[in-house]
Amino acid sequence: MGVPVPAEARIITASLYCLKTHHLAIGWVAVAAVAGAIIGDNIGYIIGRRVGLPLLQKYGPRFGLNADRLILGQYLFHHHGSAIVFCGRFISVVRVFVAVLAGACRMHWPRFMLFNALGGTCWAGGYALGTYALGRKISEVSGPAGIIIGIAAVGGMIAMGRFLKKNEARLTQLAVQESRNGTLPAS
Repeated sequence: MGVPVPAEARIITASLYCLKTHHLAIGWVAVAAVAGAIIGDNIGYIIGRRVGLPLLQKYGPRFGLNADRLILGQYLFHHHGSAIVFCGRFISVVRVFVAVLAGACRMHWPRFMLFNALGGTCWAGGYALGTYALGRKISEVSGPAGIIIGIAAVGGMIAMGRFLKKNEARLTQLAVQESRNGTLPAS
């Protein structure tokens, strides 16, 4: 819903609780996590759709979100919104804002709902069931494999940051041009 809450920690904790105590069924934990993810992002989308863009236009520059970057956001959601909604689920800080931005950028709700549901199911269900399955072998995973996974994750984030920084100017130019040509949907 646009509120940064440590959802992964809650899902992982509930899944491990299921594994260790058997007081909860992992299937119901996964269902609750998926439902919460989907419903929460739909509420975030509605908030973004109703008040998101005016707030971003007013307060965005304080956070480096100038007019060109807002146009870039609209461009990216217009052309790649499905992938942003789906993949944004798996990036902790991005996940908090994707639904609000999708609403503010006027992404079509049926398309948002489809990829929100797919992403929420894979993300929340994957965390719950994956944690449960891997919990049995935690000692094996926490050694060298855990270090390798951590290094790969940090490397991936650095590479993504460099890619975005390198391509921001080019994508912003394309977005501004498309906005001026009237091919970008109006907000």
